[in-house]
Amino acid sequence: MSQIPKSVDVLVVGYGPVGAALTALLGRYGVKVLVVDKAPDILMSPRAIALDNEALRVLQMVGLAEDAFDKVAIPYVRMRCPFVGDFGRVNSSGSIDGHPKLVTFYQPDLERALRRLVSGHETTIALTGTEVLGFEEVSDGVRATLKVADGTTEIVHSRYLVGADGASSIVRKAIGQDFQGQTYSEDWLIVDAKNVPGGFDHIEFICDPKRPTPHMIAPGNRIRWEFMLRPGESREEMEKDETIARLLSPWAKAGELQIERKAVYRFHARSCNEYSKGRAFLIGDAAHITPPFVGQGLVAGLRDAANLSWKLAWVVKQQASPAILRTYNQERRPHATKMIALAKLMGKLVMPSNRFMAILIHGVMALIRKIPLVRRHLDDLGIKPKNEFDTGLFVRGGSALRRGSVLPQGVVRAQDGTAMLSDDALGSALSLVGFGRHPGDYLSADTAAQWAARGGETLQFCQRGESVHRGPNSFEDLDNRLTPGGAPYGWCAVIRPDRTVLHDGPVEEANRLVRESLALLVGS
Repeated sequence: MSQIPKSVDVLVVGYGPVGAALTALLGRYGVKVLVVDKAPDILMSPRAIALDNEALRVLQMVGLAEDAFDKVAIPYVRMRCPFVGDFGRVNSSGSIDGHPKLVTFYQPDLERALRRLVSGHETTIALTGTEVLGFEEVSDGVRATLKVADGTTEIVHSRYLVGADGASSIVRKAIGQDFQGQTYSEDWLIVDAKNVPGGFDHIEFICDPKRPTPHMIAPGNRIRWEFMLRPGESREEMEKDETIARLLSPWAKAGELQIERKAVYRFHARSCNEYSKGRAFLIGDAAHITPPFVGQGLVAGLRDAANLSWKLAWVVKQQASPAILRTYNQERRPHATKMIALAKLMGKLVMPSNRFMAILIHGVMALIRKIPLVRRHLDDLGIKPKNEFDTGLFVRGGSALRRGSVLPQGVVRAQDGTAMLSDDALGSALSLVGFGRHPGDYLSADTAAQWAARGGETLQFCQRGESVHRGPNSFEDLDNRLTPGGAPYGWCAVIRPDRTVLHDGPVEEANRLVRESLALLVGS
C-alpha cells in the first residue's frame, strides 16, 4: 500500500473515470493529490459506453494518447419507429477539433489507461479499498477521516476536497447539496454481450412503445442493448437467462452470445443547485445525473474535471485568487442542466407512451426532416448545447473570438517539422497566443515577467509556409483551423488551460490583454 500522506493539496473522493481524469490533470499541473476509492479495484462490468469529440479532447488534455484505449467510431445514429420507419438520423461520421464526433468504448479499458497516467505523476497517490468516513472544514482546508483497507483509520488534511464519488455521493450529502428539482425515473434492463454475429456498425434506437430498445456496437465485438421495463415487470424476472434469451432472439440465437452483464438500472435526470460549498466541490454524477439517451453522462463529468482542475491548480500554486473557484459552478451548472434537458427530450422520442403518440411524434419528425435546413440542423446535432459560457472567468465584451467558448483545434507544425494537434502545442499553461504575429513582440519586459509568474506562456500560430513574422515557439497552422479559420491575422488571445478563450484583441494591445486577464485571475 502507498504511504498515506498527512497533508495534500487536493483530496479526491472517487477513482472512477471522472475522478481519475481530475487526478491526472492535477498531476500534470504539479499539484499534490490523494485520490481514494472504497472499491478495491476497477469494476469490470461495462457502464458508460459513449464519448463525443469534446470528451476525447479532454482526454487528450489529460495526457492520453489516441491509442491508449480501444474505441469504435460511430458513422451514424438511427432512430426507427415500427409504424413510420426511420424518422431520425444523426450524422456522426467525420471529426471535430481533431477527434471523431462519436465513439463507443469499454469503460474498464479507459479506467486502466487513466490510472496508468495517475501512477506516472510524482505528486499523485491513489488508495483503493479506502473509504471516507467523514470530513470537516477547518480554517486552512479540510480534515478528512479515512478508513483504509486494513481497517485502521487515518486523518488527512487537504486544502480542497472534490467529490467524484458518483450518484450516491457521500460528499454531496455531507455538504447539504442533495439533488433538487423535478426528475423522472425509468427502469431499463442493460445487456452487454460479446461475440455478436453480423456486421452491425452503428447506434440504433428502436422506438417501439411496446418496448423501446436502443442498441449499439462497442469495442471487442460487443453490443449493448437497453430494454425499457413495462409496468409490472420486476428486476428478478428481467434478469433471468430465459428472459434475456427471448429479448435478444431478434439478433442472435440462445447460446451464441457471451453475456458480460445483465442488470436493471433506473435512469434519472437530476442536478444540484450548487456544485460546491466552501472548500468542497462536486464533479460528475456526484453533481448531476444525465439519462443516457444522448451519451453525455461521462462526457459532462470530463468537462467538469477540465474546468475545475486548472482553477484548483492555479489557486494552490498561488498563481490566482481563490475567488476564481466560484466560477466553476457559474460555468458548469448551466451547461450540464441544458444537457440533461436535451437527454429528457430525446427520451420522449425514444419512449412514446402508446401507439398513437408514436405515430404522432415520429410522423411529425419524419415530415419536418423533409425540409433540408431542418434536416441538416437535426442530423448534425444543431440542437446540442454548445460548451460556452454566459458568465464566468473571462473578460466580457465583443470580440473576434467568442470569449467564454473553446478555441478550435487544428493540426500544426512546430519549427523542427513535428506535426501535432494544437492543444499539444498549448500544453498545460495559460497561453498568450498570437495569430499571424507573435505577441511577445508587443509585451513590455514588466508585463512579460508578470505573465510568466502567473504560469503564462507565449506562442504563435501562423499561416502555413509563413516565414517573415515567425518568432520563438511558433507553429504553422496546417489546416486553417486557427488562422484565418479561427481568428483574423494580427489577432491575439489569452487561452485558459481548459482551452477556453479568456480574452482577445489586436496583437498590438497584448500588454492590455495580459494586464486585464491577470487582474481577473488575481482579483485586483
